[in-house]
Amino acid sequence: MHTLMRITPLALAALAGAAFAAPPAAADDGADVQALANQLEQLKSSYAQEVRRLRELDMQVQAMQARLSGRVGPMAAAPAAAVDHGPALPAAPGGEGYASSVAEAQQAKQEARRSVDDVKQQQSALFSRRFTMESSLTYARYDRKQLTLNGFLALDAIFLGNIAIENVESDSLTYNLAARWGVSPNLTLNLDVPYLARRTVYQKGGAGGAAAAIAQEQTNGNGLGDIGLSANYRLFGERGWRPETVLTAGVTAPTGRAPYGLDWKVIERDDDDYIRFAVPKEQPTGNGVWQANVGLSMVKTADPAILFANIGYVHSFPRGFSDIDSNPDTVNPGDVKLGGSVYFGAGVAFAFNERTSLSLSFSDRISARASTRFQGGKWMKVIGSDANAASLNLGVTYALNQHTTLVTLLGIGLTPDAPDFTLAFKIPYML
Repeated sequence: MHTLMRITPLALAALAGAAFAAPPAAADDGADVQALANQLEQLKSSYAQEVRRLRELDMQVQAMQARLSGRVGPMAAAPAAAVDHGPALPAAPGGEGYASSVAEAQQAKQEARRSVDDVKQQQSALFSRRFTMESSLTYARYDRKQLTLNGFLALDAIFLGNIAIENVESDSLTYNLAARWGVSPNLTLNLDVPYLARRTVYQKGGAGGAAAAIAQEQTNGNGLGDIGLSANYRLFGERGWRPETVLTAGVTAPTGRAPYGLDWKVIERDDDDYIRFAVPKEQPTGNGVWQANVGLSMVKTADPAILFANIGYVHSFPRGFSDIDSNPDTVNPGDVKLGGSVYFGAGVAFAFNERTSLSLSFSDRISARASTRFQGGKWMKVIGSDANAASLNLGVTYALNQHTTLVTLLGIGLTPDAPDFTLAFKIPYML
């Protein structure tokens, strides 16, 4: 009995020791799990802070680049929630808050497409603008010389007869007022009203039968040009490899002074009263016929370049005039039908920054021969009336402010039918 009484407490003590020894092991495991969980939370928090910090630095770099380019100046602080819906971030060093950097970066990103929009507006249409007024002034210089031989060759080497040099120098200044209305996100209507001032100098060698004598006469003309109405419809938006494609269709009314039926001024007659030199008293300001055109234009952005191309056709409708003869002594009514014209071009523009872009392009217009028909007669082709006018164009676009852009274009003629050069200034005002 005594033995049992002594053993029993020992057994109870052993059992109690075993019972109290298990909980510390379980407690250690729980502590390890808790420590790992705490470390994981710390890593998550650190990772989130690093991500936010990287985002902050990226926004600050973009804002600094925008300010260095001169486009975006210091701006007042804006709520960070306007851009980032995450937790608020602490202010960046240097006294400039993170929210202000985000606002500047967003402004820079929005304005980074300004150069692209300006190029698109010049090539086809800018559908994001509700209404645009554009004023443009274009100067064109044309100079063409032609050697005329009236006689024959003796002994295949000596020319017997009259040698005359004909020269035509023309300077024209065109002011065009254009209105462009965005009817829908894919449709715009355009109205172009030009006003022309033209000066032409005619020179003819061999005056009075003397090869060294030159007769010269200058005529001027100014007035309303041919008014055009057109529409642009966006067939496809730019997506992936596919460029933005715009269909253009329009009509031009003969509101300008026609080159037919003009009064002529006789400068020189020969002994037989034959007119040797005559010029129009006033210069025309239009082509005199109704015209319809249809074309396609494409624009593709390939940062930092912008690729563009266009192709189209112009059809002229026949029209009758009271006099289509160039002889001042006769009056012959009849009809005139200008030849159809095919135009095409392609180029590339580079956006230097959000305000400035430079474009380089080639354009060509090939016109078929014109035809005339005197009253009661048949249609006859006019020899020498076909033309191929190709030019190389260089343009610079500069955004003056949020609504106004300055566009300068220099065209250099590559063929005899093209002007020697053209210089244009355009100022679109976008609402």
